[in-house]
Amino acid sequence: MPPLAWYGIILGIAAVVTAVSTIPARRLSMRVGYVAVPDERKVHEKTTPYGGGAAMLLGFLIAVTVAAVVPQLHDVFANTSEPLGVVLACAAIFAVGLIDDVRDMSAPAKMAGQVQAASILYFLGVTMYWVKIPLAGLVALTPGVTPLITALWVIALTNAINLIDGLDGLAAGIVAIAGGSLSVYGLRLMELGVLPLSNIGPLIAAIACGVCLGFLPFNFHPAKVFMGDAGALLLGLMMSASTMVIGGRILVTSGSTYFFFAPLFIPVFILGVPLLDAAFAFVRRTARGTGFHTADKQHIHHRLLSLGHGHRRSVLILWAWTAVLSGFVLFPLFIPRVNAFIPFGAAALGVGLYTLFHPGLRRKERDEPPVVVASTGAAASGGRGVSGAAEGDREPGEGAPGLLLGARGTRRSGRGARGGAPGHDAVPDRFADG
Repeated sequence: MPPLAWYGIILGIAAVVTAVSTIPARRLSMRVGYVAVPDERKVHEKTTPYGGGAAMLLGFLIAVTVAAVVPQLHDVFANTSEPLGVVLACAAIFAVGLIDDVRDMSAPAKMAGQVQAASILYFLGVTMYWVKIPLAGLVALTPGVTPLITALWVIALTNAINLIDGLDGLAAGIVAIAGGSLSVYGLRLMELGVLPLSNIGPLIAAIACGVCLGFLPFNFHPAKVFMGDAGALLLGLMMSASTMVIGGRILVTSGSTYFFFAPLFIPVFILGVPLLDAAFAFVRRTARGTGFHTADKQHIHHRLLSLGHGHRRSVLILWAWTAVLSGFVLFPLFIPRVNAFIPFGAAALGVGLYTLFHPGLRRKERDEPPVVVASTGAAASGGRGVSGAAEGDREPGEGAPGLLLGARGTRRSGRGARGGAPGHDAVPDRFADG
């Protein structure tokens, strides 16, 4: 029986230490110029300090240290190099992210740092042992294949968390939900005797949840501090380590399977939002012939903003999706009879996400020819024209102010129209349909 209370205590320690250390980390970041400056591809509007990643690392290290001296958690640290492997790999990936925050590493250099962190995990035993392929059975991983799979897994999850870190509180909230769910899942498997009490995965997942909970009060919109690549890559490393030693070491039994798939699909579902976003980004950028690390503003959270959701609402929606996906993992363990319904629910979620976020399924109104309604000399009088924008705000080459109407009709504006066509309200050019 796992010492459930101590896992909760370690989670709380990670949260408290991260929260307390975020305040001085933020001040120090401002003092040394370790800050994020707004630009055209970022959504924040003012200079914001980094430093959250350092607070997370400190919370992680202290939580692991406390766990190591707790007698009830002795089995996790006894006669194994895995805890040391996770600590060293976290330090290595944090250094990579810190350098990238300060001086923008090249994509190959960043990838090399992720491979180095994955190598530390592999050589110190933090890796998966086997993979169950649906309809093919259990496949034991050979020493020649395991390093490659470990590296690919670390690269996938670290980049997925890093890509989703585009709105205040988004990455921290998603990892908090995913880490908490994965820890509960692993502890439940320990209770069922499927996972040994010495498995370090549930502990690392609980600590990841704790550091995110401690950081969230400072990072929720409007954010006072950012985690930066240092924090995002750190969270990705912790999640990749915990998912490998849980999902890659489960022998499939009737109590541990869910909707007849491999156990390694469990973390894929729990981290479905960032992994789906990373997959969309890879396909999108490959189709355009740009590199995977070429930034754009077409991630899932950007699409929610373009659909009219505010900053906080977009974050809460993606948190809710993560919670729903995590529920698909946990329910079969506690209520086995729902296994039969999981495939249908998973299919419905997949279709819903594809329909909502696939760019080709949401035609933009600019595809339809606009109708230009002439306006009278409001702009010439020195005020605002029908467009609602001053003369200096017009794009180069733009003609006399007018009202662009799309196929859906008009959109009301609080400014009104001075000389527009009867029956139509003025709309700012920048937000006009078409």
